[in-house]
Amino acid sequence: MRSPQNRRVVVLGHALSTALGHGFEQTWSRAVRGESGTGWLTRFEIPDWLDSRVVAEIPDYDPLGYEFITAKDEASWNARYVLSVAALSQDALAHAGLELTEEDLGPRTGHLVGSALNGLDSYGIACETLDRRGPNRVSPYLLPNVCANMPSGIAGMQIKNTGPVFSPGGACASANHCLTVGSRLIQIGEADVFLVGGVDFPILPPIVAGFQNMNATYKAREGDRGTDDPRQASRPFSPDPRGFVLAEGSAILVIAALDVAEAHGLTPLAEVIGCGMTSDAHHFTKPNPTTVIRCIGLALDDAGLKPSEIDTVNCHGTSTKIGDRTEIAVLREVFGPELKNTPITSNKSMLGHSLGATAGVEAILAIEGMRRDTILPTINHRPNPDLLGGDVDVVANEARPAAHQTVLSNAFGFGGTNCCVIFRKWG
Repeated sequence: MRSPQNRRVVVLGHALSTALGHGFEQTWSRAVRGESGTGWLTRFEIPDWLDSRVVAEIPDYDPLGYEFITAKDEASWNARYVLSVAALSQDALAHAGLELTEEDLGPRTGHLVGSALNGLDSYGIACETLDRRGPNRVSPYLLPNVCANMPSGIAGMQIKNTGPVFSPGGACASANHCLTVGSRLIQIGEADVFLVGGVDFPILPPIVAGFQNMNATYKAREGDRGTDDPRQASRPFSPDPRGFVLAEGSAILVIAALDVAEAHGLTPLAEVIGCGMTSDAHHFTKPNPTTVIRCIGLALDDAGLKPSEIDTVNCHGTSTKIGDRTEIAVLREVFGPELKNTPITSNKSMLGHSLGATAGVEAILAIEGMRRDTILPTINHRPNPDLLGGDVDVVANEARPAAHQTVLSNAFGFGGTNCCVIFRKWG
C-alpha cells in the first residue's frame, strides 16, 4: 500500500436541521438566546400508556421546499432520513462554496453519513400496509429505504460525487465516527473531500415505547418542572435529571484536504486536529470511565495538545444520572485542576438527543461558537454541588461571550462506542 500523505483536514461548510429550526441560522439564532426546542409529542396520537411525551421535533422542514425533490420522491422515499440528507448535502456544499463536477472533485469526493435507526419509519409504514392491504401493496422502495447507505447514495445522484460512500454506525456517536473516518481517508490521500454527518428521525411509537421501558427518556410526572413546562425537560448536569429527550435531527459537514481548499480559493471554518475512538467492552448502556478517558486521551495525543490547551468542551451531556455523572468524573480525571478553567456545555439541553445526528449537530455548533466567540448555554441548569462542586464551570442558562481557539466535542453511544473530536478555529 502506498505511503499516507498526512494532509491537514479542514471544515469548509455545513448544514443542519434541528428542533430549533431547519437550517443553521434558525438553529443558531434561537440557541444563542437559550431557547428550547423540546415540547409535547405531535408526530402521532399519544396513547394512554405513553409517559415519554416530551420530545424535540423539527418544526419546519419541508422536503418539497427543494426544487429537486418532487411529490413522487417524497412518497417513494418515505424514510425521512433519505431526503433530509439529500437536501442538507446540497445546502452544505453551497455553504462551503464548493461545486462538484465529473471532471473536478466529483470522483475524489465521498459521503459518510451515520444513523442509529436508519429507515425504521419506512419499515413501520410497510408493516402497517402489509397488515391492512396485503403483500402486493408493500412498496418496492422498502428495501432501499432501510439501507443505511441510501441517504448518501441518493444525495450523490444529485451532487455527482463518485468517491467512497458508506455509513459508519456508532449509535449516538455515529456522526463523530463519520468525521473521524472521513478525516483519516483524506489525511492518507484516499479522497480530497467528504460530506460527513448523521441523521435520525426516531419519534415512532415502538421506539418511544422502547426507550420509555428502558427508563432512558424523560417521563412526565405530576409536579416535575418538565411536566409543567416541557421546555425544561432536558437539564444536563442539574440535580434533577430524569432522562434524555428524544429528538429529530440531521447534520452534514463538508471536510476537505487543506491543499484542495487552497487550490479552490476556499477559506476554512475550522481544522480537524484530533480524533479518538474506543469501545467500552463493559455494558450496552452504562459507560465505562476507563475507556472514555482513553478516548479523550487519544484525541488529545492526535492533536498534539495538553488538556490545558483545550479551551472548552462540548459535552455529550444527555441529562441522565449515570451519563452526566460519568462524564463529569471523566473530565475531572483528564483535566485535573485545569477543569475549573475549561468551560463545558451541553447542546442537548436545548435540542434533545437526536441519536446518530447529535454529534454532527454539536460539531457544527461548536465550530460556529469558535468563529463567533460564543459558548452556547446549558439551559435549565440548577446548581448541583453534589456533582459539580467548585471545580466545574458549566456555561449555565445564558450564552457566554468568550474567545476560544479549541473545542473538544464528546460523543458516546449505546454498545459502548466512544468517539471524540477536537476542532481548532481557523485563522
